[in-house]
Amino acid sequence: MFFLLQKEKIYHDFTLSSLNIYAANSHSASNSTNSSIINTMHNILAYYIIIINAVAFIVYGIDKYKAKKAKWRISEATLLMLAVLGGSIGAWTGMRVWHHKTMHKKFKYGVPAILLIQIAAMMYLHMNY
Repeated sequence: MFFLLQKEKIYHDFTLSSLNIYAANSHSASNSTNSSIINTMHNILAYYIIIINAVAFIVYGIDKYKAKKAKWRISEATLLMLAVLGGSIGAWTGMRVWHHKTMHKKFKYGVPAILLIQIAAMMYLHMNY
């Protein structure tokens, strides 16, 4: 009888520890999956920011070229929208490099304001997520 009780206790202890190990492994697998998803999202966001800023920089250069040649121009709304969509660094750099739209108040003050708002948003997201 003692042997049977000991055997049940060992089996009971073994199953509890197995459950604990399983729970710990599934929790760690879940964390690993979440971490992987977050890393993938960060990579996608980084590529997006690089691409949208390169596009904004190039579009500002194209618009400057068209302005010099008196050709059809890219609308101001499109130029500002590129900044709003994440290309504010490229837009600001394009304004400086191409000397384009630097005297227009909505660009002179608007693009840096958009950039500051985006920096503040990124800092907030970085600190809280």
